[in-house]
Amino acid sequence: MKKLAFVLIIALCSCTSDDSSTVPDKLIFQFEDGFEVTNNDLQQLFSSDGNRWSSIQQVGERNLIEINQSIVSDGQHSLRVFAEATEDILSKMGIEKFGFEASENSTVRIEADFYIASEFDLENLLLIDLECCSCWDPTVPDNQCPGIRLMMKGNDFLSIERGKILGSTLTQSNVVFPRNEWVNLVWELKLSPNDDGVNILHINGQEAIHANGMNMPNADIFREDAATVGINFELQEPVLYERLQIGATANPTEFDVEIFIDNFKFSVIEKAEP
Repeated sequence: MKKLAFVLIIALCSCTSDDSSTVPDKLIFQFEDGFEVTNNDLQQLFSSDGNRWSSIQQVGERNLIEINQSIVSDGQHSLRVFAEATEDILSKMGIEKFGFEASENSTVRIEADFYIASEFDLENLLLIDLECCSCWDPTVPDNQCPGIRLMMKGNDFLSIERGKILGSTLTQSNVVFPRNEWVNLVWELKLSPNDDGVNILHINGQEAIHANGMNMPNADIFREDAATVGINFELQEPVLYERLQIGATANPTEFDVEIFIDNFKFSVIEKAEP
């Protein structure tokens, strides 16, 4: 009987120890917006308390952004973005969110519904940018805000573009991005400046991309690349993402584009150590 009691005590202690060692993931930033306002007032998206969006990015005289009630995924409103075709200057139209920090080993999850009202070629159209502006070397002019972006490739296939962090584009040709209908995007990144980063993209619930690879600026790669043209370059510490842009963040095409956005969700999660 004593031996059985001893074994039981050991088992109970072991279970208690395992349970206490389980540390949950930590949600360090969360932001959601369905673009609901009163009286179609766009300025309500940019509240003084910083709880909604931070600013508008516009390059192009005819470009505009407004609250819409005619094409909606959920609720009463969506965001309408119009970006003119690029001629002399790269056309851009979108909204920006600051006030967060996404660092190495954290997981970023971005979800939104998009409706692209166009039948034209949208090659290289950019929809979402995640960027690090503070990490740019201040001794080098023209802050480039290196980062990672969602870009249309092959006209109908969304890709993960890594050119601004000196990486190759992660492309796919299996899941089409439909036009003139609502499309749900879920983009998840385990952040790393090395090849152990994880890049996942779902389109309407279908996995389009699941690939390892860097998804943050890498100081060594930037230093070596700048050295080839005789420039001394150092990324500033800490390297982390602090700006998010959504819309037609760049429309390099020869066609105007109209985009509706709804049900936006953004979170940064600090993964627990195993």
